[in-house]
Amino acid sequence: MARRFIIVSYDITDDRRRDRIVKTLMDYGDRVQYSVFCCQVNRRELHRLKELLRKRCEPNEDDRILFVDAGKVHSQKPRPEINYIGQEWSPRTRSQIL
Repeated sequence: MARRFIIVSYDITDDRRRDRIVKTLMDYGDRVQYSVFCCQVNRRELHRLKELLRKRCEPNEDDRILFVDAGKVHSQKPRPEINYIGQEWSPRTRSQIL
C-alpha cells in the first residue's frame, strides 16, 4: 500500500482535548511546528487516524483539524516538498503501523 505525506494541523481550545489529540498524532507522525504534524501513512492508517481524532474532537466547541495530502513517500528517508524559513524539520524513519 502506498504511503503518503499527510500534513495535519489542529486548533483545539481545551487543554485536555488538545493533549489527547497531540498524543494520538505522535503515534502517527512527527511534530513539525507546535500545532502541525507530518505523518507518513497508508490509506488504512490515515482512516484509523481520522477515526481516533474524530472521537477526541469537539466540533461544537470550535475544534478544528486540517488534513493536507502532500504527496507520495518515495524513499527510505523521505522528505516532502516543504519550504522553510528558519529551522527545518527533519523526518524520522518510520515503520508501518499494523
